[in-house]
Amino acid sequence: MMSAETLLASLWHAGGGEPEALQQLRFTGDNAQLPSTFAVGDVASASIAVQALMAAQLWQARGGAAQEITVDRRHALAMFKSDRYLSINGKAADDPWSKIAGYYQAGDGRWIQLHTNFPHHRDGVLAILQCTEERAAVARAIAGWQAAELEQVLADADMCAAMIRTGQEWQAHPQAQAIAELPLFEVRKIADGPVIPLEQVGGQTSLRPLSGVRVLDLSRVIAAPVGARTLAQHGADVLAISAAHLPNIMPLVMDTGRGKRSAQLDLRNVEGRQKLHELIRGADVFIQAYRPGALSQLGCSVEELCALKPGLIYVSLSAYGHVGPWANRRGFDSLVQSTSGIADAEGQAAGNAAPGKLPFQALDHATAYLLAYATMLALQKRAVEGGSWQVRVSLAQTGRWLQAMPRRGLQEDAAELRPEEIAVFLQTSSSGFGEMQAIAPVEKMSLTPAHFALPAPTLGQHAPVWLP
Repeated sequence: MMSAETLLASLWHAGGGEPEALQQLRFTGDNAQLPSTFAVGDVASASIAVQALMAAQLWQARGGAAQEITVDRRHALAMFKSDRYLSINGKAADDPWSKIAGYYQAGDGRWIQLHTNFPHHRDGVLAILQCTEERAAVARAIAGWQAAELEQVLADADMCAAMIRTGQEWQAHPQAQAIAELPLFEVRKIADGPVIPLEQVGGQTSLRPLSGVRVLDLSRVIAAPVGARTLAQHGADVLAISAAHLPNIMPLVMDTGRGKRSAQLDLRNVEGRQKLHELIRGADVFIQAYRPGALSQLGCSVEELCALKPGLIYVSLSAYGHVGPWANRRGFDSLVQSTSGIADAEGQAAGNAAPGKLPFQALDHATAYLLAYATMLALQKRAVEGGSWQVRVSLAQTGRWLQAMPRRGLQEDAAELRPEEIAVFLQTSSSGFGEMQAIAPVEKMSLTPAHFALPAPTLGQHAPVWLP
């Protein structure tokens, strides 16, 4: 029988954790499922739990005492939908979705999904379709295409789209086969480097599991920024780097920015790259979600940065994995759902002719917490055996994990989150955007409570320097 407990145990075992440590954590709450044929509730609870347990282990490695951890299943569901519950000065955040994003039926009867939330993606799609920014006009244009042909044309133009496939079609696809043997998450030593122990707690009651750990976060949208935010909620100094010329989705910037500082650098010029390299020399962790190989053009490949800072933990998140014919393809959570058979299965479960979707961006959020867990594993390994380490995760690998679990009826043990429930999970802070209400960290830790020491900053609010 699948449960959050069994998923947590398997994740903990995959990271080499001692089984006895699992006794420190318990799940609370019930009906941990929203309408879905996939076990999204168990995935939410287990992925949040495993990184919390890892944070507690790092605390013990620093000389802290063992602590009790609880993860409320309903709170975990709310956190996986955190951007939808965000409000600023009492007003709900703007809907980030483009009005032409979503599913369309092509001329061959197959469905295709457009992801047009960034302006340049929207404009590029409209240029290829040669139509105006209206759903009816886009639908008419797509009706003149074969779905697979349009998917390829858009991909060749670096646009974001995915043809809806069945699970069987995806399993037969060269990309799915290329990543079939990859682990759910990868933590590997890639170079020699010094042993860097975490500072011992001693009598310093202000220390937290990741106090003193410096994290450079070069990521946008959801998965990697949530992973970096999770490290911040355990005490890491997380410096998010953006650039004025890059588009952003502001509700996501607000939600994922909690606990971080924010600076801007233009990596297109020498000065920006030099400043980034200066920050790398002081960093412990470097997180990026660019397509594989993209940062090599900026002198930021894993080999270059680990040579620059021996002992660096280089964390990479991709959409479709780091190997295979689609390794360099742009992708987002909903696109991976579409191409891998998840959207088809959700539509079938609902009895609809059109595709469906998960009740939240489960691939993004689960991958985020797995990223945080794997990063803390790498910190632990570096403290014991030294070395530079690489962490790799992808939305497609997380999707494969989710699809391998037993399915359920769409409404089986499912209960929508109620407003009175959500109100309990919200916390208020005075952010750079105004008074912000957002979902608080899920895990309750008896000795080192997870919390955000800093409110969400505006983009570029801070200088690109490490705190002393």
